[in-house]
Amino acid sequence: MSARVRVIGAGLAGCEAAWQLAQRGIPVTLTEMKPQRYTPAHHSAGFAELVCSNSLRSDRLTNAVGLLKEEMRQLGSLILSCADATRVPAGGALAVDRQAFSETVTRRILSHPLIEMICEEVSEIPQENAVIATGPLTSDVLAEKIASLPGLTTLSFFDAAAPIVSADSLDMVKVFRQSRYGRGDDYLNCPMTREEYTAFREALLLAEKAEVHGFDGSQVFEGCMPIEVMAQRGEMVMAFGPMKPVGLTDPRTGREPYAAVQLRAENEAGTMFNLVGFQTRLKWGEQKRVFSMIPGLENAEFLRYGVMHRNTFLHSPGFLDEHYRMLSRPTVYFAGQMTGVEGYVESAASGLVAGISLARELLGLPAVDFGAETAIGALGKYVAKASGDFQPMNANFGLMKPLETRIRNKQERYAAMAVRSLNLIEGLRSNPLACDFE
Repeated sequence: MSARVRVIGAGLAGCEAAWQLAQRGIPVTLTEMKPQRYTPAHHSAGFAELVCSNSLRSDRLTNAVGLLKEEMRQLGSLILSCADATRVPAGGALAVDRQAFSETVTRRILSHPLIEMICEEVSEIPQENAVIATGPLTSDVLAEKIASLPGLTTLSFFDAAAPIVSADSLDMVKVFRQSRYGRGDDYLNCPMTREEYTAFREALLLAEKAEVHGFDGSQVFEGCMPIEVMAQRGEMVMAFGPMKPVGLTDPRTGREPYAAVQLRAENEAGTMFNLVGFQTRLKWGEQKRVFSMIPGLENAEFLRYGVMHRNTFLHSPGFLDEHYRMLSRPTVYFAGQMTGVEGYVESAASGLVAGISLARELLGLPAVDFGAETAIGALGKYVAKASGDFQPMNANFGLMKPLETRIRNKQERYAAMAVRSLNLIEGLRSNPLACDFE
């Protein structure tokens, strides 16, 4: 009998990890603090509780999360199997009857002969053979223990992220590449005239803001000040902050612009760019409307909108590898939203990878490299290797390795990337060393 693994947390990621381990003959003790104790967001005693929407988003292969779901189906995902069994009509999206979905996951977990269930709150980190999947509202006691783990530089309690846009969607007639003071060309710049800046500030002041769970609206953290708060503080605050034009020369005019929004590459391939200093708590529709006023971003595709909310997540680069394994404790894994993935499907995907990887490690089998050509592999590589200000991320094609041959039409390009990905997944399934995905 193989060593028993402790999985902490029976959310989407924890249930997926426990299932993948048990399916490979590894006995599992799944520990969940419900119903003894609930977080502010949870209300049901069932596993894999969907606390927000009942949608797992698009099911189309030309959408990255749709591709991720199909990859997970091919890899034997419990969560996708249960979601497909409890789906409700939602057009091109996969939406579920949330109660039936949770009941189905709970029933399948409890009926597995190799999964033992314990209801209690965990306050200590296991030294080995564990998957920690306690979510963004991890209890304070356990969060303190996690924060003290070797190799972890920070454990964030507020997610203050700027929007990310697709490079392909930028108008490069208006945008120019240049770093301040001639120090290279690492940044893209969106120059603004005085009139454009004034109109943009006025739109920010009037835009509708989202409520932030656990965040006192009267309290502003200087290190992650929302751009709309800067706009409220005075007419030129943004122009002396993240929108300062100093050291830039607009090649179209030969002069310094009145203000400029800088974009910084989010990945090595340069397919994604974030809006530097544009942390925000505007509602997503308002972000699309207001930020599209920025010259060059009129038709921008937003891969991730800015968010600000309480969200316990690890600074995973340098702490976890692409399999979600602790670098300093090779048989302790993390999974779920706390690793820096964002969304139901992404959380379950991290649990799938963590469960498969730990099982194979305990069975003496080589790790599986899903590769940056797949959505599931690219997500793990982002968590392990992202540079700069690490923030939670949804699955998107910008994370994936670009095609060798450029395809200008976006839908055709995404379709080709999906075909490449699923072919690679099929290759893994037919590999004798990776044949445990059925």
